[in-house]
Amino acid sequence: MICSSSVTTFIFLGFSEYPDLQAPLFLVFLTIYTVTLVGNLGIIVVISFHPKLHTPVHFFLSHLSFLDICCSSVFTPKLLEILVVEDRTISFKGCMVQFFFGCAFVITEMFMLAVMAYDRFVAVTNPLLYTVAMSHKLCILLVAGTYTCGGICSLTITYSLLELSFCGSNIINHFGCEYSAILSLSCSDRYFSQMTYLVISIFSETCSLLIILSSYVVIVVTIIQMPSTGGLRKAFSTCASHLIAITFFHGIILLLYCVPSSKSSWLLIKVATVFFTVVIPMLNPIIYSLRNKDVKEAVRSVINSKLLSQPI
Repeated sequence: MICSSSVTTFIFLGFSEYPDLQAPLFLVFLTIYTVTLVGNLGIIVVISFHPKLHTPVHFFLSHLSFLDICCSSVFTPKLLEILVVEDRTISFKGCMVQFFFGCAFVITEMFMLAVMAYDRFVAVTNPLLYTVAMSHKLCILLVAGTYTCGGICSLTITYSLLELSFCGSNIINHFGCEYSAILSLSCSDRYFSQMTYLVISIFSETCSLLIILSSYVVIVVTIIQMPSTGGLRKAFSTCASHLIAITFFHGIILLLYCVPSSKSSWLLIKVATVFFTVVIPMLNPIIYSLRNKDVKEAVRSVINSKLLSQPI
């Protein structure tokens, strides 16, 4: 049963301890958010309208771009708002909604990267039957599974937070409704919520990393056994972008897991969360567009067709 709470609104501290940086941070985050939206929407549009990109890998890439847009849009608009206005409040329900969607998109992206690792595993180990093995029906099922897992895990953690009582301070030392920041304000027993969060975090992170690591172990063994240099280079190029994205994503997650929730570490938590929710969604389209030959060619052809269609 959900516990009663006397707190109806929360107040974000954000980066208020650095008043001189409010305006520069606003401009930086607004620029990053704009690039994130333009870059990821661009990838989705190009993949949708370019027949050559109607392949499993680009199908997953379009969903990764969609998740990046969603993840960034959950936190960045509110972050921009609290940097320029005096009113930094959010309702209790609004905070829980923000947490639910932020958590759901992060966990979904975690599993999406694992699915993309499996896709690269099939592409490298069985290139001739790649499109057969990764059928459109299987791709849809895999994507649906990632969204389902993300939604269920996030709903469970959010419910555990709703079980808590908040009757003391309502000041969140963060720019968003992040789990540890919310939990620190609870005035009731946190054991159930902490155990729920711990179990789901370990489950999702372990499952995702196991799929990724096992896929890439087989990929590396397959690449080593390739006789031709050209085949080795091609196999590596199909995985390089994904490996870079995984390194950024899971590196920040593991950093957040390792940082203790103490007063001295709140700044590090906020900075890491900025990278996780604001910067990484911008980097993914850059990483994939710069290293993916098919995407670059598709973008180039779209730009050329637009230029040629312009009246002289």
